[in-house]
Amino acid sequence: MIRTAVDRTFLPTKGVLEEVGNMMLLTGRTIVSAVRPPYPYGPEFVGQFMFALRLCWFPLLVSTVAFGYEAPGLQAANFLVLFGALDRLGGFFVLASIREFAPFVDAIVLAGVAGTAITADLGARKIREELDALQVLGVDPVKNLVVPRFLALMLVTGLFDIYALLFGIFGGVLATLVNHAPLGPFWATFFNNASTTDLWGSVVKTTLFGAIIAVVCCYKGMTASGGAEGVGRAVNQAVVIAFLGIFAFNYVFTQVLLATHPELTTIIR
Repeated sequence: MIRTAVDRTFLPTKGVLEEVGNMMLLTGRTIVSAVRPPYPYGPEFVGQFMFALRLCWFPLLVSTVAFGYEAPGLQAANFLVLFGALDRLGGFFVLASIREFAPFVDAIVLAGVAGTAITADLGARKIREELDALQVLGVDPVKNLVVPRFLALMLVTGLFDIYALLFGIFGGVLATLVNHAPLGPFWATFFNNASTTDLWGSVVKTTLFGAIIAVVCCYKGMTASGGAEGVGRAVNQAVVIAFLGIFAFNYVFTQVLLATHPELTTIIR
């Protein structure tokens, strides 16, 4: 009875740790396969990149404008109006949009749209035993299937971050106009607080978000089992795990960035 209670307590934790370890091993294999010749994944990389680009640009546009206008835009504007400091909204957007909202919305859209498609595709191939057939033929599934998706998702997520920043800031412009305030003070405080560190930190963070999404979704797809129901379960699990990985990595990355660049802690000057 005690053993049963212990198993119920620790087996889920053991399973989680095993999955995390397997994902880390897949990450290492993917990086090694990406840099080691030959490089047969060029066409597949281009195809995956264009697929993610075509699939995600419109949901990202709508999401970034909506988040930028509603959350940091209207909410912060309503708060700043109480103190007669609406001109500080631009400085707040450096913190809200460039550092957090744009990267998060970018990663969430990519995980929910492109990541689920990757998991479903690889999961269906796993169920049809196509991955086993590739191994029998001497074709490495990691180099030919995981690497192009890994690189494509990293690249498209980093590029989409710039796209998300532009439309997220546009949401702040809309919030300023809705409150009948001039745009001059908004841009003045925005550029006074913005720095190249904010920009490259945002792009690097979202690029690594793309790596996390790719590894998680590829792993869950390649380990799917149980027919069509198993593929659906793998897709759900991939999205949840990708979100958790993004949140955890964002905490670590932000702490390291602020610790190494303490000037970023001064906001709205």
